[in-house]
Amino acid sequence: MDDMPNMAPPPKGDRTNTTYGAMQPHMGKDVIILFHDGPNNHLNMYVLALFFIYLLAVTVDILFVLPKHRPSTKPYLSLLGQTSVHTFRNGLAYLIMISAMSFNIGILMAALGQPWRRFLHR
Repeated sequence: MDDMPNMAPPPKGDRTNTTYGAMQPHMGKDVIILFHDGPNNHLNMYVLALFFIYLLAVTVDILFVLPKHRPSTKPYLSLLGQTSVHTFRNGLAYLIMISAMSFNIGILMAALGQPWRRFLHR
């Protein structure tokens, strides 16, 4: 600590100023999803966010079942297309994961709705 004279030590046991979100699953429209002031405590924006998350899950599912390569194209173009689809799919899956980490049960059900639907229709 002698090397940094302007630094104050962290408070001991004082957790009153923390801004942690809910750390257990809860239900309600008061949630932050993907960006600050997500639905902004409005029911219609919350329902729109649920639909958006479900649409992301459908898109990831569609991109998962696309054919891996086209034999008629050149190999490097096929690999470039396959890599770009894989990157886009993983980016969307990451957005779904981040939104599910809001610990809101409605968002979790919207994110898992498409895989549940696909599983039940096999």
